Amino acid sequence: MVDTADPHVLADWWAETLGWPVEPTDEDFIREMIAKGYAKEEETRTHRGALVWRAGAAIRHPDSPPDGPPRRILFQEVPEPKTVKNRMHIDVWVGADNVEATLAKLTSRGAEFLHRGKQGPHSWVTMADPEGNEFCIS
Repeated sequence: MVDTADPHVLADWWAETLGWPVEPTDEDFIREMIAKGYAKEEETRTHRGALVWRAGAAIRHPDSPPDGPPRRILFQEVPEPKTVKNRMHIDVWVGADNVEATLAKLTSRGAEFLHRGKQGPHSWVTMADPEGNEFCIS
């Protein structure tokens, strides 16, 4: 799970970065929960023209089994900004020949370059997503 100020925007960003789809919303289910009194309109919003739950969004690995538990990353709305180092971060393997192009592409989409690392024959670039969550490309 990733804490975020805007789960839908950050889920879109990571979906594009990883090539994973954003899990679809079920607008009928949301409306039913509101109609039955289990949820309130204030707990929803419109994102990219669809009614969604305000508090969260998820992206799903494209090879997740359709009937089994998904391999996914959940993005959850929290009120406070990121203030300290991540307890974990994602390593995105793009291949040595693609690191510089990926660095440029991600930077143009709002990521921040933090530093380069190297250990023996392995190298990587540490970056931060648009909300400051650290990750590496290699």
